[in-house]
Amino acid sequence: MPDVRRSPLLDRHGAVEADPPDDGVAAHHGSIAHEQRALLAGEAVVDLSHRDVVTVTGPDRLGWLHSLTTQHLESLPAGEATEVLLLTPQGRIEHAFSGRDDGETFWAHTEPGRGPALVDFLDRMRFMMRVEVADVSDDWAVVGSWDGDLAWRLLPRAELTTLDRLAGTWAWEALRIAAGIPRFGLDTDDRTIPNEVGLLGRAVHLDKGCYRGQETVARVHTLGKPPRRLVLLHLDGSVDHLPAIGSDVVTSDGTRVGFVGTSARHHELGPIALALVKRQVDPSATLLADGVAAAQELVVNPEAGLHVRPRLGV
Repeated sequence: MPDVRRSPLLDRHGAVEADPPDDGVAAHHGSIAHEQRALLAGEAVVDLSHRDVVTVTGPDRLGWLHSLTTQHLESLPAGEATEVLLLTPQGRIEHAFSGRDDGETFWAHTEPGRGPALVDFLDRMRFMMRVEVADVSDDWAVVGSWDGDLAWRLLPRAELTTLDRLAGTWAWEALRIAAGIPRFGLDTDDRTIPNEVGLLGRAVHLDKGCYRGQETVARVHTLGKPPRRLVLLHLDGSVDHLPAIGSDVVTSDGTRVGFVGTSARHHELGPIALALVKRQVDPSATLLADGVAAAQELVVNPEAGLHVRPRLGV
């Protein structure tokens, strides 16, 4: 595993470091509920400098990325943020990243520690294209904000100390989970297809040309139903712990029906989590997530291929 990049903002008074996989940045700065409200109001930013940053340069970059990924990128306007997936031939999510092109460089960020694998994959796909791929995580940092959805910008790492009015990753995660937005590798596993986790229309463009894994995505979308579905769990607030990532979700009779992904304490909703469960599970059933009773709120419709995902409140 690569060494954790420790943010200089952890040296500020009140900063408490997050647990893995978000170690290296602050979970909170001493006022958890206030930080969530400030982030939601657009009055705070989040240090996400533990995330890996990758650049793609060269005149062929957008057309090349368009041909490889689930997203429509060949005519991406400069400055417009987008979500992107790379799939296996079977349609399973292999890489996930957020990106933005500035007219000369496509900038992307992905989960901590995932940058080298993403660079390696892209490098192997270059062939004769005029592109260059680089991991620039040591020089650039991600800063998160909220504008009705998750938003972000990049900042030279040397300028992190200029940031003010900070919220921690606990606030960021609470808003993300409440919005039903999955996190790659935590709310997904190595069998996850985009249809199961509500990413069609967000990270998968439904009207673009061929890409690796498209056949599975299109077939499930138009003809079938995803074998599993992402669900927002409203957890029993009387329990003093949150479910562990990857722990079992079971029915009242003890039958395993899925696994828990990420969880958080939301300032209005209380304890919440994302889970991936079998499509056939009764949406009205109370489940147990790592032993914690949980009611379900739909993210992915179990009755059809995902045509329109519900918009969850925060």
